[in-house]
Amino acid sequence: MSAPHALPLAEAAALIAARRLSPVELLQSCLDRIAAVEPRLNAIIRLVAEEAMADARAAEAEIARGGPRSPMHGIPVGLKDIIDLAGHPTTCHSKLQIDRVAAGDSHATARLRAAGAIFPAKLATHEFAIGGPAFDLPFPPARNPWNTAHHPGGSSSGSGTAVAARMLPAALGTDTGGSVRHPASHCGLVGLKPTYGLVSRRGVFPLSFTLDHVGPMTRTVRDNALLLNAIAGYDPADPGSAARPAEDYTRDLHLGLRGLRIGFVRHFHEHDQPATPEMGAALEAAASLLAAEGAKVTTVILPPLGEFAGVNRTIMLPEATAIHEAWLRERPGDYAHITRRRLLPGMFVTGADYVQAQRRRRELVGAVEAAFAEVDLLLCASSMDPACRIDDAAEVERTYPRQARTPFNVTGHPAISVMCGISREAGLPLGMQLVAPGFQEALLYRAAAAYERAAPWREMAPPI
Repeated sequence: MSAPHALPLAEAAALIAARRLSPVELLQSCLDRIAAVEPRLNAIIRLVAEEAMADARAAEAEIARGGPRSPMHGIPVGLKDIIDLAGHPTTCHSKLQIDRVAAGDSHATARLRAAGAIFPAKLATHEFAIGGPAFDLPFPPARNPWNTAHHPGGSSSGSGTAVAARMLPAALGTDTGGSVRHPASHCGLVGLKPTYGLVSRRGVFPLSFTLDHVGPMTRTVRDNALLLNAIAGYDPADPGSAARPAEDYTRDLHLGLRGLRIGFVRHFHEHDQPATPEMGAALEAAASLLAAEGAKVTTVILPPLGEFAGVNRTIMLPEATAIHEAWLRERPGDYAHITRRRLLPGMFVTGADYVQAQRRRRELVGAVEAAFAEVDLLLCASSMDPACRIDDAAEVERTYPRQARTPFNVTGHPAISVMCGISREAGLPLGMQLVAPGFQEALLYRAAAAYERAAPWREMAPPI
């Protein structure tokens, strides 16, 4: 058996169920790994080791008596530090929230707790999930475990770093313009933005009420589906929550690609935001592999990336301003420079601008729905570049908007990022996206799992 911290979630869960691994052993291995590598990575804002160990001992005893409640029983899960964990600060990586202690669990945390999960760490983010890697905050920015001179993507940066570095088998992130899929792409992980409303946002500090999503980040597709099984569910206290019956999102992982129609949105990376040659080649190779595995791959045209980005920005910024207005007026100096610069333009978006963006949003949703009348899934780029250096502020600023994730926050469709290559020039992961019709996460996992089995990337790990 591999060292417990290196096991994918599903393998660890199977060993726990078979009484060949205890939750205490798994957690201790993760804590040892954290001690070994965290000083170089800055992924963790708060380590909750004693409480987590007490929960691991309780899980061990309960499993010994009657078996696990679910595959999540005894599994350590990290939480992006805008997600509430009862009795612990939710800092949002900011001076403005550094002392705010959560009175209760977020809905997603509570569902994981009910499934038996353990929470050993609150994880780094970009400030309020809108900044960037910043050095003028109470905590340093997380770094990429493939190369610590580079950033890991954001804003769920600590979640990506912790899972990729084998500190934790899984973590939750949030995604308003791509912030689960960005670190998944840059860290070689599987990151899902679920359908809007599938996972409750209650107990998660908001960025944009109509664009926010909570999503799972893992090392394999099966692990991701198991985590979604635990966190998906209707929450009447979240106005955006969707009343959907429970599903097993692992049910179709074995079915393969034969018969599926996949629309390749090439213009996103060829014309709208031209990708690096390596990224373009990796996407073409992925399309060829999907076809070789039985899918019918055709080219699909959607509205230009710039339209999706403009709508996202015109909706997100005033919604964020509604949350931050008092602090921006009264305590602007307590934000990181990059956060303040990104938030302030929301003060100047007019009501007419916002309404027109919401009208155009409906048209963009219709355009994507029309594509799904012809294909089962979409394939497209995630980032157009590998991760740049974390200390190169100009390059961070240039590359952040060079992505194709934002369209599916605008439309609400589920989208998953999976690794599709390694940059020879930088030695860093490359990622692609698959996108499905609303609430078709099981289909999305089916295709991603088939690609994962056929591609050579699954066993790769960062050298840290």
